[in-house]
Amino acid sequence: MQDKLMIKYIKKKNEKGMEMLIDQYNGLITSVVRYHLGALINYEEECVSDTLLAIWNNIDGFEKNKNSFKNWICAIAKYKAIDYKRKYLNKMESSTLDEETPYIDKNLLNIEIQEELNETLNFLSKEDEEIFRRYYLEGESIVDIARNKKLAISSVHSKLSRGKAKIRKSLLENGGK
Repeated sequence: MQDKLMIKYIKKKNEKGMEMLIDQYNGLITSVVRYHLGALINYEEECVSDTLLAIWNNIDGFEKNKNSFKNWICAIAKYKAIDYKRKYLNKMESSTLDEETPYIDKNLLNIEIQEELNETLNFLSKEDEEIFRRYYLEGESIVDIARNKKLAISSVHSKLSRGKAKIRKSLLENGGK
């Protein structure tokens, strides 16, 4: 009941909804972010804030008949934390870390990201996983993938679309963890 009211307020851009969200779910959001950020504790507070902002900005994307509000929030928190890991790696590669940022082993962080990615993609068939990796991670064009796999371009689009839906569904069912 409280979730319904909270969602209603946030959709109407009433700050009372965010106050309710913070009161009820801030601990959960923080724990999901902390779990997925690992050693990058300096980014925790900023990541939690970005998660709250993402909920505020994307509340219309929540579909109550597909998953619970709690699981939807956890999925957003998880992906914000993964984004922060990527940002950290980019900072390391461009050597723009400041003195307050702790040094985290780049290889270890890459391994963590790869493990989370593998865990996310394990819901796909081997062929669909390969297409996902080639398109989203390697930046290969759909035309090249279709030609190489001897598929119609529309088939590659369909596989990517269905794959995203499968991943989204599985992540939301697992509460973002």
